[in-house]
Amino acid sequence: MESFIAKVEAVNGAVNSFAWGPLMLLLLVGTGVYLTCRVHWLQVTHFGRILKNTVGTLFRKKSAKDHGANISPFEAVTTALAGTVGTGNIAGVTGAIFTGGAGAVFWMWVAAFFGMVTKYAEIVLAMKYRVKDENGVYHGGPMYYIENGIGKSWKWLAVIFCLLGGLATFGIGNIAQSSEISGALSDLFHISPLASGILIAVVVALVTLGGIKRIGKVTSLLVPFMSVFYILAGLVVIIMRIGQIPAVFGQIFAGAFSFKSVGGGLFGYTIMMAMKQGFARGVFSNEAGLGSAPIAHAASSIEEPCEQAIWGVFEVFIDTIVICSITAFAVLLSGIVSAEGGLSAFASKGAAAAAAFNTILPGTLGGKIIELSLLFFALSTILSWAYYGENCWGYLTKNNKVVILVYKIAFALVCIVGAVGSGTLMWDIADTLNGLMAIPNLIALLVLSGVVAKLTKDYFSKHMLKK
Repeated sequence: MESFIAKVEAVNGAVNSFAWGPLMLLLLVGTGVYLTCRVHWLQVTHFGRILKNTVGTLFRKKSAKDHGANISPFEAVTTALAGTVGTGNIAGVTGAIFTGGAGAVFWMWVAAFFGMVTKYAEIVLAMKYRVKDENGVYHGGPMYYIENGIGKSWKWLAVIFCLLGGLATFGIGNIAQSSEISGALSDLFHISPLASGILIAVVVALVTLGGIKRIGKVTSLLVPFMSVFYILAGLVVIIMRIGQIPAVFGQIFAGAFSFKSVGGGLFGYTIMMAMKQGFARGVFSNEAGLGSAPIAHAASSIEEPCEQAIWGVFEVFIDTIVICSITAFAVLLSGIVSAEGGLSAFASKGAAAAAAFNTILPGTLGGKIIELSLLFFALSTILSWAYYGENCWGYLTKNNKVVILVYKIAFALVCIVGAVGSGTLMWDIADTLNGLMAIPNLIALLVLSGVVAKLTKDYFSKHMLKK
């Protein structure tokens, strides 16, 4: 049995090195560059309008509106943000800096800059090619814009995406997150892993069995709270060492290009490590190009594809440019990267992030903030990925109610596996599947880029005429 597991680990390791390797990361970012050119750099030219029509709408007086069987545009974006803003924003960024140096932060920003348009394009297509079931609920995502956009003869590619996504949801969207919640509950309240697992399973079951309407309601409350909580805490950390900010920027830009490291081949290696870690963290964090978030956005009650899609630009901005950057600045300001032993000196990446906050904040306050943030980030990720998995299995089985119910129950029970820490191999395999999900999605984005360009031109031309 041990030899079989070892072989599975070896095969998965080889495939994972491709799924999250330099070639795939360059393809993900390269697709963003291409799409950015096709829509005339809208994340720059229309950024003010995007902020006004996304976060700006939250401060306007709202009238009660019935969204029917679907959810509001804001609930759609919070459901998607719930999946993107996760433990990777804290633990993942910390690990990237230890491995790729401060320069990884710069390349993370680059990935996010172009990822804004990748996410925008995904949502445009998800909205345009979505379908409505007999209950009036919208379903969309890569599987639908592959089949309905590229053509029925490409349905096999949509099936591949759903198989990869349906299986990946148990790992990246469940086991990894349940493990973080379990650790946080243990440190904060001394709750045992098994008890934590049962508690998580019950909460997840109660929310997900209520469908997208209940998920949307919960995430619309949870995501703003957890995001504001972490952003404010991070800003306090940064302000306490505001005088060192110029030096940190110097570290980031010097590390990104390593002009001082020329010689002995180290120059190229250092840049490649910074790029790889930065691109990987940017893509892994905001999920631009993976095809997951547009599944949530497609459930929006709004009719105009581009109007919902501009929330995708804001989504990547807040996830990576704001939240990931706060983690990065806290880690670099704390000086823990130069600690003896590097990352191995800490129990985990999350523990390293906690140490960074504790270095700056009094007592163990920083660690408590990290634990609470990890708890909320992980819970929100579980809820959104449960919905992604439901849609993947629903597509494969024509929304068979029995299959979807079995999936929801199985998904909730797997939370216990993650909490007690017995699903490491399952998580590793799911991580690979998560990376492979991008391939069918990127093919569709490139083939249908003309559709995105046309809809974008029509939408912004119409709004420019209204000025």
